Amino acid sequence: MDLNEKIVSLAKRRGFVFPSSEIYGGAGSTWDFGPLGVELKNNVKRAWWRAMVQLREDVVGLDAAILMHPRVWEASGHVENFIDPLVDCRECKHRFRIDDLPGGERLIDAWRAGDVDVSSLGCPVCGKKTLTVPRRFNLMFKTFVGPMEDTASVAWLRPETAQGIYVDFENVQQATRRRIPFGIAQIGKAFRNEITPGNFLYRSLEFEQMEMQYFVHPGEGAAKFEEWRAERMRWYTAYGIPEGKLRFREHAPNELAHYAKRAVDIEFDYPFGGFKELEGIHDRGDWDLRRHSEYSGKDLSYFDDLTQEKFIPNVVETSGGADRGTFAFLLAAYDEEPDKDGTRVVLRLHPALAPYKVAVLPLSKNEKLAPLAREVWAAVRPHFMSTFDEAQSIGRRYRRQDEIGTPLCVTVDFDSLEDKQVTIRERDSMAQVRVPIAELAERIREKLPIG
Repeated sequence: MDLNEKIVSLAKRRGFVFPSSEIYGGAGSTWDFGPLGVELKNNVKRAWWRAMVQLREDVVGLDAAILMHPRVWEASGHVENFIDPLVDCRECKHRFRIDDLPGGERLIDAWRAGDVDVSSLGCPVCGKKTLTVPRRFNLMFKTFVGPMEDTASVAWLRPETAQGIYVDFENVQQATRRRIPFGIAQIGKAFRNEITPGNFLYRSLEFEQMEMQYFVHPGEGAAKFEEWRAERMRWYTAYGIPEGKLRFREHAPNELAHYAKRAVDIEFDYPFGGFKELEGIHDRGDWDLRRHSEYSGKDLSYFDDLTQEKFIPNVVETSGGADRGTFAFLLAAYDEEPDKDGTRVVLRLHPALAPYKVAVLPLSKNEKLAPLAREVWAAVRPHFMSTFDEAQSIGRRYRRQDEIGTPLCVTVDFDSLEDKQVTIRERDSMAQVRVPIAELAERIREKLPIG
């Protein structure tokens, strides 16, 4: 069983991630985050928000609507450019993006030039040379607003969160009285009608983005791009992903998105296919505010009252996924080591990301221990996300908490009834220390860095 299969199995068994609508056969590349998964993903989002907004003086937050005026997507270029070229196999009926075929990069270039030919290629599944001519497929989900399903009521589920930031740029800037340079951060749902989704959480139809748009003077875009590129890489390593599992990849000129002057991906070494995109950092120039100014008729220029200069700000974007990031943190944290019972599975999650910070465990399921153990849990709960477990042997319970990434276990034993002390056991080292119950919250806090 490879690492990806191990994570998928663990995720369902322990309540991190379930296939959506599973009792009906599933909905296909849509996922439900279970009790542990929602805590982990929320912690990833909190860590991102802390780094991007709370600890900075120059970034503020936003939560824009999912449904927007349809002209937004014309101005952004999504109606025209958010396209996948697809082929079908007439023999086995499988469908592919042409960049998934042999020589995919060459085919993409030829398609963009209007001169692509796949007739000589075999199907990746059945091998037959029965591929159709490539067709254009827009990745946005179309819906309708109001009782009539006609062209006048067409709306789109947003394929990215960035456009909400651009159309609210002036509102945010004036309400907060921010001076350029400053950023606007947002976490929110996005939707893409991917034809070839897969690899668990890596590519799905519905996902959460963590995006920040940093507005700068036209002459400062290149320098700020470098700053944010380094800053975003530091964030991933600070929360436990080894440097060797990450790398930068610069986009070649022929693969840049329509809005990008420059783009660099932070890639993670996934167990399927090696290094793939984890987050993108983009120099978007003045494309976005200029286009929205043109399409809306609203001047989105910025006036600097100190220099008396008026200009359309340029944008440096950082764009990552909460789901894809959560997946990467799970993969990076997974570890196995031999022990006396065979193999100990440990999720070495950064304490700030771990779903539960503390597990309170009575030494055994004994009626004398239960009241004190629950008193200890009640004292811990207001301070830390925690759990209580009294089923099976204490060794099995330790292993269960190791497998879900709980940094600390607090054991209540029979001596605790007399000396009012408990034992704190650390996940990674398995070291144990005895502490007074009255000092427990403080001692736990010393062992759990915020991040």
